[in-house]
Amino acid sequence: MSSDIDYGKLMHHAMRGLIQTVLEGVAQNGLPGEHHFFITFDTAHPDAELADWLSDRYPGEMTVVMQHWFDDLDVTDEGFAVTLNFGDAPERLYIPYDSIKTFVDPSVEFGLRFESQDEDEEDLSDNDADSDDSIAPARPAETAHKPAAQSGDAEVVSLDQFRK
Repeated sequence: MSSDIDYGKLMHHAMRGLIQTVLEGVAQNGLPGEHHFFITFDTAHPDAELADWLSDRYPGEMTVVMQHWFDDLDVTDEGFAVTLNFGDAPERLYIPYDSIKTFVDPSVEFGLRFESQDEDEEDLSDNDADSDDSIAPARPAETAHKPAAQSGDAEVVSLDQFRK
């Protein structure tokens, strides 16, 4: 048993719990006011589920937008499933919380960015006190990649345009 407290791991767990709580509220009551989310996740995560054409187009990570059109949001303790529209093609996604890299709500300039070592390095030892796991607020000015539009090209969206 380790004699050190792994604050990085505890923070990750707490912040992913915050995302779960927010999404549970949205599943029950819809998005309030101007709230909307940019969620970047690891498409190669072993538990992530998305259509083959999406994982081929976004082999490392993808940012989805939950704003005007989303359907059938199902939130669990491990992740969430949602149907999103990709150029008039509804697709069901399952996004585990562990795969989330950033969660941003630009309507209130709130964001989380999860930073960690490669999983192989994290699993080396439970006694490793030098873990680089950290969590930092995502800066709303960072660029997010939106899912592909009908043209088939990804659109780059600067979050600065959502600042008040």
